[in-house]
Amino acid sequence: MIYQTEKLAQQLRFASQPADLPILLGISFPKSGTHLLDQILLGFSNVAPYAKRVHSFYAEYEGESGKKREPEKALAWLDSLRPRDIASAHLFARPDAVTRVCSPNFTPYFIFRDPRDVVVSHVFYVTDMEARHVHHDYYQSLPDFNARLNVSILGRPDAGIEFSNIADRFEPYLGWLDHPEVLTIHFEDLIHDRTAALNRIIDHLLARFPLQTSRQLILDSLETSINPKKSPTFRSGKTGEWKKHFTEEHKKIFKEVAGDLLIKLGYEKDDGW
Repeated sequence: MIYQTEKLAQQLRFASQPADLPILLGISFPKSGTHLLDQILLGFSNVAPYAKRVHSFYAEYEGESGKKREPEKALAWLDSLRPRDIASAHLFARPDAVTRVCSPNFTPYFIFRDPRDVVVSHVFYVTDMEARHVHHDYYQSLPDFNARLNVSILGRPDAGIEFSNIADRFEPYLGWLDHPEVLTIHFEDLIHDRTAALNRIIDHLLARFPLQTSRQLILDSLETSINPKKSPTFRSGKTGEWKKHFTEEHKKIFKEVAGDLLIKLGYEKDDGW
């Protein structure tokens, strides 16, 4: 297998480094910088015997059918990973998954972004970028962007497949915020204060497994691994784009269903936005 051959080559290349390095796991809420975090974690392969490509990606829902996968499949996927793998997932914080991910076998990261920007990004993605998405035809049938944004905020309770409002979609991920073993990353920090954010990502690994490499070299490796052009879903890399698209009605319905979520995630202090 090519992947295993590449990992062996990496181990030989960095023979002086520990061979039992933990799995680097990038957990993300959808439309929150999944590919950006993947690229950053792959930057460790330039300074340590980590895989040079993502081992695999797991999502709680099947992309084309929208069907929710059984919890056992997530656990089987986690159990399939091995030391020095780099993996990526939209992974719920179920108790059994948390137990595995918060073990010494993993160094986990959880990235999310302002949910208002998430719903805007979701409209563009489903409508224009992924024709195979289960909601693509429905979004195309709606009269305009405003109508589509309403659906991305409120969900489709009568669709016959699970697609709830934005707060309920985020709820299964909230548990990752409660465990210090998981480093939480605001997508916005990687845009506006990237060096500080990358240093936090480095510290999270080095606190457990010191690498015999200078910090500056590690930082440079992570920085140069970022390439938005290689992300199939990276549109603009901007933050606060929701302000261009939210009408007063969008603000009203968002506050009704997800105002508390914005406060919990640190994006607002109250409903006065």
